[in-house]
Amino acid sequence: MNSSLVESPRTFGDMMRMPVRFYKTIGEDIYAHRSTNELTSLLLKIYLYAGFINFNLLVCGELVFFYKSIQDFETVRLAIAVAPCIGFSLVADFKQLTMAVYKNTLIQLLDELEEMHPKTLLAQKAYKMADFERTMKRVISIFTFLCLAYTTTFTLYPAVKATVKYNFLGYETFDRNFGFLIWFPYDATSRNWVYWITYWDIAHGAYLAGIAFLCADLLLVVVITQLCMHFSYISTCLEAHPCDPDQDEENLRFLCSMIKYHDKCLTLCEHVNSMYSFSLLLNFLMASMQICFIAFQVTESTIEVILIYCIFLMTSMVQVFLVCYYGDALIAASLRVGDAAYNQNWFQCSKRYCIMLKLMIMRSQKPAMIRPPTFPPISLVTYMKVISMSYQFFALLKTTYYRD
Repeated sequence: MNSSLVESPRTFGDMMRMPVRFYKTIGEDIYAHRSTNELTSLLLKIYLYAGFINFNLLVCGELVFFYKSIQDFETVRLAIAVAPCIGFSLVADFKQLTMAVYKNTLIQLLDELEEMHPKTLLAQKAYKMADFERTMKRVISIFTFLCLAYTTTFTLYPAVKATVKYNFLGYETFDRNFGFLIWFPYDATSRNWVYWITYWDIAHGAYLAGIAFLCADLLLVVVITQLCMHFSYISTCLEAHPCDPDQDEENLRFLCSMIKYHDKCLTLCEHVNSMYSFSLLLNFLMASMQICFIAFQVTESTIEVILIYCIFLMTSMVQVFLVCYYGDALIAASLRVGDAAYNQNWFQCSKRYCIMLKLMIMRSQKPAMIRPPTFPPISLVTYMKVISMSYQFFALLKTTYYRD
């Protein structure tokens, strides 16, 4: 048989490929601690820091533009237009800061998940890994496309539009506009070379923000997919165990191994919660306002602006839904462990076995979850709350704007 046709087992690195590769394009190396090339690691770190310094200077320019715009009612529309971009930028900044603060926790989490990852084809089939990976890849592909489409559209549209008008439609001047509303301490459109340097500087900042925003969520998707896979495997093993009353020692050994496995998964979930709880709180609050401001732009702008902001609106709503969907999946997967334990033929087993099983069921009734401060545990209910908040902000904004 041709060896190239033999199916090979999927590694943990295969599942991590997308976030790792995208992160490296902005200088963030998740596995820098494993690198043997110190020079490459140093250059990536310099590139990352320089990129974020530049990006935060651009964010400061957006904030100054926003402040100047709200001083006069005639320019309030511009403030509303730049507000969603500021929210997106601040969330991207905070996500990257979170990754930096919790770098050691992230490394420990990924290393332990890699150690737990099923290594053989037979084991991966038992874990139903192909099903989990298939769903994960589809979700990642859709969200990656939307996120990069948003930053690309906002960045490139002004230059493409100006090029078409100047080269093909016979316009006498090349419109020097930017995709983002930013205040500069100099005239960024006075000279051609100044304009293009500034333009590509903004383009890099937008790409960096998009990747920082995207990859933190891709990491969350990969990690929760792995944890759901492990919880599902524990449930399958518990339900399938025969509980032979004549094999009490074997039953106890099996249950002890499942309890340790379950406890380890719950510990890893606490690591995820500690890393993501505050950043997701900010994410949801900003998303509520972003969706509100974007919706206002969509209802009050020209067709071309509506098309651009619709991509932004879809990205924001899909991102919130994505996080809530996987939060809900984590809760459901961890709760199923208790149901599976109860569905055993435990009544045939020894008293000691039943007591241990009871403790496992009791522990599983407190599901694994991500708990942002002041927010309910992340689930599809949270998504409805965010959308509700967005509509309330939108209604208030419309009323205030037209009253003035």
